Amino acid sequence: MAKFFGNLHLVMLVGLLAAVATMVGFADSALIDGNTIGRWLHLFFGVLWIGLLYYFNFVQVPSMPKIADEHKPAVTKTIAPNALFFFRWAALLTVVTGLWIAMINGYMVDALTFKGEGNVNLIGAGMWMALVMAFNVWFIIWPAQKKVLGIVEASAEEKAAAAPRALIASRLNTLLSIPMMWTMVSANLG
Repeated sequence: MAKFFGNLHLVMLVGLLAAVATMVGFADSALIDGNTIGRWLHLFFGVLWIGLLYYFNFVQVPSMPKIADEHKPAVTKTIAPNALFFFRWAALLTVVTGLWIAMINGYMVDALTFKGEGNVNLIGAGMWMALVMAFNVWFIIWPAQKKVLGIVEASAEEKAAAAPRALIASRLNTLLSIPMMWTMVSANLG
């Protein structure tokens, strides 16, 4: 049993098969279409993205000063680059699946331009927060972290300048995640 749960790829495959079995088993009462699949994927990628955002901000960053210098490479050379891979792709896929949901339900343009009514504009605010957050991930946090972690060549001065940029963008994303999630659960659009 421990061997099974030790293999993440196998766990994910069995989890996916369990999800498909659940979908098929409840197909009479729960519609399976592009909207529901999109919502499921949006939730999955969103949990991964925001979970890693909170991991970085509430666990990794505050813990680094407490870690002995000889142990820091375990985080900076192994854990952080791997976590940042999932972090940035989860951000992109969360945005893509969110836009997909809005598009197939016919409110994407109205939401993004705030020309809808009520909850369409509410989800539009959430969409813009998510777009800002994804921009921060791909164009501020990731380029800065590549320098800080030594993934790309950077001088000591460039690394020193990159670290606070990444931290500010990450903290802004943490701040925006709270109202953004509220818009998602409150808009409750089909």
